[in-house]
Amino acid sequence: MPLLLNKTTDQRIVHHGTWEQFKLIQKGFDDSPGVRLFYSEGTIEIIMPGEYHETFAHIIGYLITTFLVEEGIFFKPTGAMTQEKPGVVSAQADQSYCIESAKPIPDLAIEVIFTSGSISKLERYKALGVPEVWFWEDGVLNLYHLRDGNYEKIERSQLPGLSNLDLDLLRRCILMAETDSGEAIKMFRREM
Repeated sequence: MPLLLNKTTDQRIVHHGTWEQFKLIQKGFDDSPGVRLFYSEGTIEIIMPGEYHETFAHIIGYLITTFLVEEGIFFKPTGAMTQEKPGVVSAQADQSYCIESAKPIPDLAIEVIFTSGSISKLERYKALGVPEVWFWEDGVLNLYHLRDGNYEKIERSQLPGLSNLDLDLLRRCILMAETDSGEAIKMFRREM
């Protein structure tokens, strides 16, 4: 009998190991789309996102992309690409973007949290030097900006152009998308 999962459930496996062990595990998942792999400080994490996780990640990405296009801001969407500092850290955001120019490490990483780990994820991104990290968790969007080697919680994005984004509108549209993505997108375009 197949395993039936709750739509909000992400499957998460945590293992302690070395960078070399992580790279072997990563290679083993090469042909497994949708699996997210992380490494930091001897901890290997494997996440298989649930349906709601993926739905929220996609709608947030769509809305951010729409805003950037409408505002005429150059961006390169890098999605869930693997970001690594060999031997130290490896992470895959749910969505990520380079703003104003393409870079090896994106300017913005967006994480949808259904299990746990927003604080530990900030440490990963700090090691990578990602300037801004946004977390969507339980209907709340929290933004963090890297300043002087540490993340500080912020009310508005500090990234070029994104400081003009109406975060209240973004939050409402993300929540609305849970039941009607089309209407959420229409509302976002109409009111931005």
